[in-house]
Amino acid sequence: MTHYLLRGALAGAAGTTALNTVTYLDMALRARPASTTPETTVQKVEDLTGARLGSDADEEAHRRSGLGPLLGIATGVAAGALYGAVRSRWPGLPVPVLAVGAGAAANLGSTAPMVGLGVTDPREWSATSWVSDLVPHLAFGVATALAYESFDE
Repeated sequence: MTHYLLRGALAGAAGTTALNTVTYLDMALRARPASTTPETTVQKVEDLTGARLGSDADEEAHRRSGLGPLLGIATGVAAGALYGAVRSRWPGLPVPVLAVGAGAAANLGSTAPMVGLGVTDPREWSATSWVSDLVPHLAFGVATALAYESFDE
């Protein structure tokens, strides 16, 4: 099982690269600003735990700017490992179904903590916001599936 999890984690790293590429292309093409929700999520965790990330406001903000995206990377790698676990358990599942599932898992893994912490509410998102969120996660799923399936057994 470890082999499948590691293979999936590596595929999830490839999927994370695809997600980030699609996101940054969208930002560049539409002149859309970066989301602040990852950093806000880190700040909410700080507030809940009483932790401080630095000795002054600038230091804390800079650390949040690094930790927010790292949470996204960790989510992508974990979603990839989940892909490996599912693929090893049910090898007959169609790859396109698994790709959509991987994208949904990554989306849920990143959005659920933000919703739980009150950072965002998807019920209030516009159609454009939904597309801006779902398209990169679909790219994640496709890239994760393709990367996983390209490994030799």
